[in-house]
Amino acid sequence: MTSYATSNARAEISELRRLKTLLPPELQSWVMIEGTTEVNPPLIRCEELGRDEIEIQIDLAKWENLALDQRNLLLWHEVSRIQNDTIPREGWEMAALAIGLGGAVGELWVQDGLLLLLALTLCGVSGYRLWQKNNSEKFIRESLEADEKAIQLATRFGYSVPNAYKSLGSALKTLIEQTPNKRQKKRYEERLQALRRSATKAKAKMQSETENRPPIG
Repeated sequence: MTSYATSNARAEISELRRLKTLLPPELQSWVMIEGTTEVNPPLIRCEELGRDEIEIQIDLAKWENLALDQRNLLLWHEVSRIQNDTIPREGWEMAALAIGLGGAVGELWVQDGLLLLLALTLCGVSGYRLWQKNNSEKFIRESLEADEKAIQLATRFGYSVPNAYKSLGSALKTLIEQTPNKRQKKRYEERLQALRRSATKAKAKMQSETENRPPIG
């Protein structure tokens, strides 16, 4: 048992090191990749640790069930989120909402109009930010943009365009099959549909460029 645990730990460390090499050079100094220790965490996600530090957290137990190319494209999706600046910020909104509501109730009691207005403003701002973070349409749009950029990153690391689409598509199919949460599964399905449309356009563009290329000699 101890030997298995040691071997498994070594494999996880090796994988994290490998993934680190897949970060674009401009991100390697401030983007960390670590295995998560949470109970039932997402497969992969980003978290802002500080102003100049972001951590990509991976559930390595589930991660090892994916093919290598699938892992790479899912990582580059998160990298693209970082580059697009669409990583969720620190979750101050819930605390601010609670403070604002508490303040509003308190000021109703003491009947201070200015402080009541400030408390209600805090509630409004934090409530709007929470709505933005959980807005499904916005999340899907950002995810689709990250998928497109992940394809570009893959080609930067030596993938052909067709293989990049194929790897990300197969990764999304696997996630759809393995995800019990209906809301999350629907998001993966929307991403897969959009990816297929994008792949069709990319294929048509490549064929057109090939046909219009002047003959050599």
